[in-house]
Amino acid sequence: MAKNGDELQILDEHDEAPYVEFEISVSPSDPTLENLAQKVTNGDIFVPFYQRRYVWKIEQASKLIESFLMGLPVPQVFFYVNDENQLEIIDGQQRILSIKYFFDGYFGEEDNKGRQHTFKLKGLSERSEYNGKTFVELSDRDKRRLKNSTLRAINIRQLTPNDGYESVFHIFERLNTGGTALKPQEIRNAVYRGDIVKEFQELNDDPDWQSILGLKSPDKNQKDVELILRLFGLFEDWEEYEKPMLGYLNRTMAANRDFSSEKAGRFRDRFPDVTALINDNLERPFRPKRVVNSAMLEAVMVVLLENPEIDGDQLVKNYPKLISDRLFLDFASGATTDTSILKGRIARASQILSE
Repeated sequence: MAKNGDELQILDEHDEAPYVEFEISVSPSDPTLENLAQKVTNGDIFVPFYQRRYVWKIEQASKLIESFLMGLPVPQVFFYVNDENQLEIIDGQQRILSIKYFFDGYFGEEDNKGRQHTFKLKGLSERSEYNGKTFVELSDRDKRRLKNSTLRAINIRQLTPNDGYESVFHIFERLNTGGTALKPQEIRNAVYRGDIVKEFQELNDDPDWQSILGLKSPDKNQKDVELILRLFGLFEDWEEYEKPMLGYLNRTMAANRDFSSEKAGRFRDRFPDVTALINDNLERPFRPKRVVNSAMLEAVMVVLLENPEIDGDQLVKNYPKLISDRLFLDFASGATTDTSILKGRIARASQILSE
């Protein structure tokens, strides 16, 4: 996941919210805090890699522990039950790890020198009897109270369709309440994790691609990676596209997790050739209104990906014709992810760029 990267400015598109219908099993449970911490240690409960890192300060974690000791209510957590019967934390990472850290006696994970900070409760009321105490320094009564306290958990499993995890995408999108909400591509990278994630990240590091987007470093929200997914999904298959785009991209990730198809190989080979062709021959392309128009980018790049015979001279000659063509411009604005609009846009780009 990109950290402290640039932020890609893309013209807003009006995509329909996908209609989703799943059969899911939702079952509540009330595990004790001792049980939760032990399951994290054993790997039966884990933080999936798409989750952002632990970000709570020790004062926040201390107040959570104090809430349990005082018998105050704490918000529930959500787990996804995966095929291995492990519990993936969808929502509640900060709470669950804070509990584990307090039982372990150390706040946070080891640093790069193997050091950890002792977890002493901090930032509580001056009158609080728990201020400055570690778990082992609590009275036996308070230790038992904390270990036997429960946290309501909602356990979710997708029953049908049984050929993917798209429900996890939508569940996470709605329930993620940690500091900064994850963006769609960050969620996809997790839900459909596989070689495709690594392959796209490598393609995304292509300097010509980053130059086309006007970035000095990868986009912090992975919008640049999402554009690559969009190009890959439409490459050789755009005539099969059906809106909404969000659902189409989810299905593309699900169907290509191992990125081992012949199409994947052709895309991997063609992508750097096309980015070099564009970067060498066009100055600040795909920006009719200062920011990147992803619909325009998608149409031009899909045509170039599919047509290696189009060279730099043709691109220099025909690109200005394309971006001044009234029909193409109509196709590249408004409801750009509509099925007929998208197909019309790519067909028109192919007609003009191939002249």
